[in-house]
Amino acid sequence: MGGPRCRHHSFLLLLQVLGVPLILLEAGSQKTRDCSRWCPPNSTCVNATTCRCSPGFISSSGDIFTTVFESCDDINECGPPLTVSCGKFADCQNTEGSFHCTCIKGYELASGARTFRNESENTCQDVNECTSGQNPCHNSTHCLNNIGGYQCRCRPGWKPVPGSPNGPKNTICEDVDECSSGQPTCHESTVCINTVGSYKCHCRRGWEPKPGFQNKQPNTTCEEMSFPTWTPPPGIKSQSMSHFFERVQELHRDFKPALAQGIMQDLIKSVDEMLEAPNDLETLPPHNRHLMATHFLLGFEAVLRTLAKAMPGASFTYLSPSNTELSLMIQERGDGNITMGQSHARMLLDWAVATGARDSGPTVMGILSSCNMQKLLANASLELEPEKKVELNKIHQSPFRGAKPRLLSAVNLVFLSNTNTEKLDSPVTFAFSHQPETPGPRQELICAFWKSDGNSSGHWAMTGCQTLGTGNGSTTCRCSHLSSFAILMAHYDIEDQKLALITKVGLVLSLVCLLLCILTFLLVRPIQGSRTTVHLHLCICLFVGSAIFLAGIENEGGQVGLRCRLVAGLLHYFFLAAFCWMSLEGVELYFLVVRVFQGQGLSKWQLCLIGYGVPLLIVAISAAINSEGYGRTLYCWLHPARGFLWSFLGPVTFIVLCNAVVFVTTVWKLTQKFSEINPDMKKLKKARVLTITAVAQLFVLGSTWVFGLFLFTPQSWLLSYTFTTLNCLQGLFLFVLHCLLNKKVREEYRRWAGRVTGNRYSEFTTSTSGTGHNQTQAHRPSESGM
Repeated sequence: MGGPRCRHHSFLLLLQVLGVPLILLEAGSQKTRDCSRWCPPNSTCVNATTCRCSPGFISSSGDIFTTVFESCDDINECGPPLTVSCGKFADCQNTEGSFHCTCIKGYELASGARTFRNESENTCQDVNECTSGQNPCHNSTHCLNNIGGYQCRCRPGWKPVPGSPNGPKNTICEDVDECSSGQPTCHESTVCINTVGSYKCHCRRGWEPKPGFQNKQPNTTCEEMSFPTWTPPPGIKSQSMSHFFERVQELHRDFKPALAQGIMQDLIKSVDEMLEAPNDLETLPPHNRHLMATHFLLGFEAVLRTLAKAMPGASFTYLSPSNTELSLMIQERGDGNITMGQSHARMLLDWAVATGARDSGPTVMGILSSCNMQKLLANASLELEPEKKVELNKIHQSPFRGAKPRLLSAVNLVFLSNTNTEKLDSPVTFAFSHQPETPGPRQELICAFWKSDGNSSGHWAMTGCQTLGTGNGSTTCRCSHLSSFAILMAHYDIEDQKLALITKVGLVLSLVCLLLCILTFLLVRPIQGSRTTVHLHLCICLFVGSAIFLAGIENEGGQVGLRCRLVAGLLHYFFLAAFCWMSLEGVELYFLVVRVFQGQGLSKWQLCLIGYGVPLLIVAISAAINSEGYGRTLYCWLHPARGFLWSFLGPVTFIVLCNAVVFVTTVWKLTQKFSEINPDMKKLKKARVLTITAVAQLFVLGSTWVFGLFLFTPQSWLLSYTFTTLNCLQGLFLFVLHCLLNKKVREEYRRWAGRVTGNRYSEFTTSTSGTGHNQTQAHRPSESGM
């Protein structure tokens, strides 16, 4: 329905759509047939008879022409007459049918582009060929930028090689030797040193820059070196030290740089003479000696450094008659590692460490090794780092209480031109020679250095130094700073808890027994007599001495102060007094046996005068001679330095020997009396018993203190245990010997026990025995009752 009608309508619509392009195509073909076909290149057709030149081109008739003989030629916009302007520092460049502007040589656009069209786009600026990487100059020349170009000029101190110009790109230059050409104006106090492109004025050896000038500069002006100021430390009086510094002042007045080597030798000899002077430096208190050591080492280092810089030679070694050795190495320049040394020490270090950043003179390296310096550094303390103390506590499983050093090597003073040696950029390795010694228990070979305290004194320290190894009498160390070094045998005082327990328990037991002896000798009447008086005061001295020993023998602070010296003095007095009272027992035996028919011996006041007066006199004389000998770093006892221990050991040895002679004489006399025709057997037996008792007492007390003399030697741990054991048994032995083995004392104890317990039989027996003995005592007041 309606189908054919619709199809007819659609066909008409298609014809209308296709008809429009056909009409347009036909119109175009008509136009082409109307345009001229003879238009030359670079032109366009206007109509059938006319052509137009393209932009940038022109014919002889103008832009439009109608003849077939015309051609469109390129317009030269850049040629005269100038029709365009490119602006400053730019050129116009003609192109086919156009043009563009470019910056002239030596200039470029700020944007980096190569071309632009007009003056408004002109940003041409100068190119710095010397900094832009375009510089073709030789490395012996200096590039100078010009407006729009550059030059290659010789640098100052250089000149063109023969045949080379100065300025063009192909310029090549060579160094000018100003020192041989006569050009420099160095001062007469300096020496000209040619350098690449320049020269330096170097101070002559033995000269130094004047104030305000620097060495190795063209205007350097120098003056002769002067001897460094070296004065004695204030507040210290020493005759040998005064003589030494008087000698230093003489060397200061006579100093000439040319005589530096001889002055150095004289100075070392003077140092040896000062340190070897007898009984002078040893009398100084430790604080003053260590203060002097610090001041002396610092001053000696400065003097040696100055004298070494003034020496004309390159190296120098000197060995004094006292075995003090100095080794010097002096060089102007060097590189890499360098080794130097002598018989006592060797050193390996980097050259840059020796030179220093600011030193412009010759580089000096030196080692001074002195065995005599041990006098000044004797009894110096050793300070350990906290980490080292923790390590020792872990190793020994006991508290660390201190360290006692002992010098094994010479003291080695190391110095360089570089004075800033507290923290070196690279470490220095040392090898120090020393006497071979194997460390014992709680001992260690360490590399230590002398460190100044805040109060200008000093002590040994290990901070910054590491011990690498030891063997064959040599120890290798690595340190990150420089100072005065030495190899020490450090004994670490680690508290032996077992020994401490034995000591405390044993001393308490000994004190209890000695107290019982004292009460017995005071209260038991049947045994009263001169020998009982001797025994009483012997026990009193041992009791007081043991109590002081238990309470104050340890020097906890580490510093020898008044308390420690007082404790050491009291121990010295009471233990000497104990031996004096023991010697008085020998005197009593002598009167009893040898001179038995010539009197009763010494009176009580005479005994007390000898027993307490003699040790007081010995202690007073010892303190007056050397009061610093009382007290040690770890213990409050006599110090062995300068033989001060003999103020105790000498009298003890004398008393023991005298008592031994008395006892031998007594035994010999007893043997003679036993062989008589009618001997008094009762008296002889009594003398024999007393002699045996006295000999036994001498043996126990004497042997105990023979071991006790070694108690304060750290290596003798076995002797320490032996002394402690004997010391524990000392009071007990006296109690057994003079109380429990004495029949009269036992009966008195039994009578006392009967009173306490109410035992009448015991009291009756004791009373009966006591009456009989009282009667005997009335005839022989000094009988022992054994």
